[in-house]
Amino acid sequence: MINKFFHISTFMGMDNTYEESDIVVFGVGFDGTTSNRPGTRFASSAMRPEFYGLETYSPKLDLDLEDYKICDIGDLELSIGDMDRVLDEIYEGTRNIVKDNKIPFMIGGEHLVTLPAFKAVHEKYKDIYVLHFDAHTDLREEYNNNKNSHATVIKRIWDILGDNRIYQFGIRSGTKEEFNFALKENHTYMEVSTIDTFEDILKSLEKKNVYLTIDLDVLDPSIFPGTGTPEPGGLNYNEFEKIFKILKDSNINLVGCDIVELSPDYDNTNVSTITACKILRELALVAANNYNK
Repeated sequence: MINKFFHISTFMGMDNTYEESDIVVFGVGFDGTTSNRPGTRFASSAMRPEFYGLETYSPKLDLDLEDYKICDIGDLELSIGDMDRVLDEIYEGTRNIVKDNKIPFMIGGEHLVTLPAFKAVHEKYKDIYVLHFDAHTDLREEYNNNKNSHATVIKRIWDILGDNRIYQFGIRSGTKEEFNFALKENHTYMEVSTIDTFEDILKSLEKKNVYLTIDLDVLDPSIFPGTGTPEPGGLNYNEFEKIFKILKDSNINLVGCDIVELSPDYDNTNVSTITACKILRELALVAANNYNK
């Protein structure tokens, strides 16, 4: 079927078979280029048991996981210690899901894991746009003498797509060069600190193929401390969750998505993990609803 996966448990409401499912959820436990606080490799395994504290129904979206075909296939087995091989394994795992005409939904892991997953989706959908939520620009040319890093991932995607294809929201940290690259040179669209223009951007992307990546540190660390590089000044949950209703009501073609950068061990209350679970539920419902329109 696809690459080797192992099951820790299964996300509630995501227990359909792979063959019958439209949306395929999988974990990628890699944090090999993390420059501050490691631990994102444990995100999906921490999220699965906490997910059972939620309901399958979202009152905000009036959608229920029980009404859709979603499959959690577990965590991708990775050759930890060999970064190039890990990136290839993520690419192949995602590519096989896309080849089966299903929507990949990846749970990282550090943000670099988005690059191989995006490459696999882009291989099928050449005319594609990226929506990026994050505290950080991730537009460095290299970081710690490495061109492939959690701090360079969006720049590597820009290398593939070029200008006018990447939309960044909630950004509030980066180098002067990165901000100039986006705001003065206009290589990407960037909304600093907020997400106020998100609805208008989605309207401009009507009927376009879209890949969505959410770095959970877009949220303020006062409500989401469980991340490797917390950055004060972020969004609260009520502000952020507006994007899901906007996505539900939009006419984009959502062809892939991910959530990354939960480091569960830095929040011993588990609130960060539970928040990540709710974001997973809302986005999975949006993706399934979009697929079945």
